[in-house]
Amino acid sequence: MPDLLLELRSEEIPARMQRKAAGDLRKMLADGLVEAGLTYEAAREYWTPRRLALDIRGLTARSKNIREEIKGPSTTAPEQAVQGFLRKAGLSSIAEAHVHSDPKKGDFYVAHISKPGRAAEEIIAELVPGIIKNFPWPKSMRWGPASAKPGSLRWVRPLQSIVCTFGPETEEPVVVDFEIDGIRSGNVTYGHRFHAPGPITVRRFDDYVAKLEAAKVVLDADRRKEIILADARNIAFANGLDLVEDEGLLEEVSGLVEWPVVLMGEFEQDFLTIPAEVIRLTIRANQKCFVTRPHGAAEDLSNRFILVANIEAKDGGKEIAYGNGKVVRARLSDALYFWKTDQGELPDLDQLVESAANFDLNLKKPLDQRMARLDHLNVTFHAKLGTQGARVARIKRLAEELAPVVGADPALVARAAVLAKADLQTEVVGEFPELQGAMGRKYALLQGEHPSVAAATEEHYKPQGPSDRVPTDPVSVAVALADKLDTLTGFWAIDEKPTGSKDPFALRRAALGVVRILVENRIRLGLTSIFAKAFANFAGGAGQISDLLAFFHDRLKVYLRDQGARYDLIDAVITPRSDDLLQIVRRVEALGSLLDTENGRDLLAGTKRAANILAAEEKKKTLVADGVEPALFREDAEKKLYAAVNQAEKEAGQAIQNEDFSTAMLSLSVLREPVDSFFEGVLVNDEDQAVRANRLALLARIRAATDQVADFSKIVG
Repeated sequence: MPDLLLELRSEEIPARMQRKAAGDLRKMLADGLVEAGLTYEAAREYWTPRRLALDIRGLTARSKNIREEIKGPSTTAPEQAVQGFLRKAGLSSIAEAHVHSDPKKGDFYVAHISKPGRAAEEIIAELVPGIIKNFPWPKSMRWGPASAKPGSLRWVRPLQSIVCTFGPETEEPVVVDFEIDGIRSGNVTYGHRFHAPGPITVRRFDDYVAKLEAAKVVLDADRRKEIILADARNIAFANGLDLVEDEGLLEEVSGLVEWPVVLMGEFEQDFLTIPAEVIRLTIRANQKCFVTRPHGAAEDLSNRFILVANIEAKDGGKEIAYGNGKVVRARLSDALYFWKTDQGELPDLDQLVESAANFDLNLKKPLDQRMARLDHLNVTFHAKLGTQGARVARIKRLAEELAPVVGADPALVARAAVLAKADLQTEVVGEFPELQGAMGRKYALLQGEHPSVAAATEEHYKPQGPSDRVPTDPVSVAVALADKLDTLTGFWAIDEKPTGSKDPFALRRAALGVVRILVENRIRLGLTSIFAKAFANFAGGAGQISDLLAFFHDRLKVYLRDQGARYDLIDAVITPRSDDLLQIVRRVEALGSLLDTENGRDLLAGTKRAANILAAEEKKKTLVADGVEPALFREDAEKKLYAAVNQAEKEAGQAIQNEDFSTAMLSLSVLREPVDSFFEGVLVNDEDQAVRANRLALLARIRAATDQVADFSKIVG
């Protein structure tokens, strides 16, 4: 079977776009080939900073001949329908159609379509130019004299050459010939820009890879990552250090080089007084370099860093390392200035007195000064939701309400809430927004804040995703909940809710954060009442409580499904008024445990049978007695079931009051045998209307008893 090699070589593609672009190229071409009637055994994409490549194996040499019938309208159909059929079938006149007869439907038109197979080269030559012209780059450009013409080629960077060869391993492959904006496909590529810039003639994928390697180009991005990581670890180890690994940076750096050469640079020890996070971000963001730490150290960094060059220098990379070191030192000088400035006094203290009084701040402390400035400058949080200062005041009030619920000291909670956003006015966070929270914690500890207050300034942002840890310190929990609930109620109040896949304010993440904090810390909280208090800060928000609660139910379902809970059990215990998320979780857990037993499964079958019979009779408007009258019982099974329902209902109700859902479920399980006996020995639809109505009322009691813990009708099985 023939193989296809495609390479699109250009100027440097931004690293962040490479992986997706290669995947898009594979999907677009593979889908196009299949749609054209070809099949293939395997397809894999490759990329470097200067090329996207595809290796498609086992591609059929020719598409199959196609014969199909397209059924048309009746021969008596109006002209408009006939013309539509002709367009669909590609016929020029109705004379080209055939007439078929059906005993029931009469005569109708049928088009017999025959399409001869096409050579794969022809299909490829037709597909690739269209893919190139319509490629979904996030950003693209035009270049050269042709760029002035309407409809000229656009690419992420100037496209320079195209390799496209096709053929079986046993034969010389052919060049699939096509041209796009003056660039003609061929079998010639080029190696490393500096080490091997000359032309290279290639035949098929295997020799293409080998020749590129000889020309100092490692085609496989994952292999480049392996080379970089292994060499970086080895160089660090040889110098008594450990590499601080960074998967995101590794992915980016592998997209910056075709021939990775790993080197070590250094900076002065004095810069190590800067927090490790700041050093790491400075070097990462500005120089795309990795940091190292002394062997076995948990937090401290060393003054050596790892860089990745794209060339093998004659001096072994000394000048490259030295040049990178100069830039790193300049950047760290800036970072050191930011770090020291943040610990000093602000020049406009006299203007901050009123804000300091509003938040009970101590203007002798640097972080307090930054909070006062945040309020004084009226920094906007959202145009419809006011300033950051107003938001901090709301978070403080809400956190104080939550403090007793989560077992936190109200004074510490109030202090943490006031300082939580203060680091937004620091120089370091201004330079590196990723460090908000982390720097707040450092500055809080430096000015002698309680450890729980310092921790909350960082942890109130958590969890920031499904894999992020949740805060556990009560002070952090209170401020984190207040922060997220203020955000959610605020955006609900101004009707800026998530829609479809759009969630610009990350409200789903905020709600999931509240869910995880409450559930994983086993915190009981009535959301309805806390929503009411939060909505009181916004005009017209109170009417949104039920809608926001439904949104939380959806987030809880997502969370529980990710934990392995059955969707039907979740639906069975949630009602529109359920506002205690932990109670919902406990009910789901208890219901799942019950249904894992034979008694539970049999009880489910019996109660669903009772509910189905009752629902069917209610639909027919059959009389159902208002209550059960024991005097109308004729069978022992009725009496036993009635006694069991009374007992189960009472015990389950008491257990639910005690919030012992496992016991509540266990109380219901005693119904299993009497329910089974009832359906085996009793005819519900008795001829006597009073007896029938009484028996239906007994079924209603079964439904009411089980509804105390879950809606069994929603459970599958």
